[in-house]
Amino acid sequence: MSAADERGEGMGGGQVAAEELRLLIERAERLEEEKKGIQDDIKDVFAEAKGRGYDPKAIRTIIAIRKKKREEYQEEEAILETYMNALGML
Repeated sequence: MSAADERGEGMGGGQVAAEELRLLIERAERLEEEKKGIQDDIKDVFAEAKGRGYDPKAIRTIIAIRKKKREEYQEEEAILETYMNALGML
């Protein structure tokens, strides 16, 4: 073991607080587990919606729209309509 390793110096030569680093890593790991659990719950909601006859893709679109400001959504819709008119799709 080198003298730098014994002092707890990392690759950058700075002091590494091993306990603090370990706690941060463990916290990130716990959050990743929680995230996976939430993702599984969301997947279950969409499976339930599909099982009840709803279209999951449409629900995802509605969720995306609800996240936007009204003006932002209206502007996007206006641009989309303009482009679709130009292409003869409307």
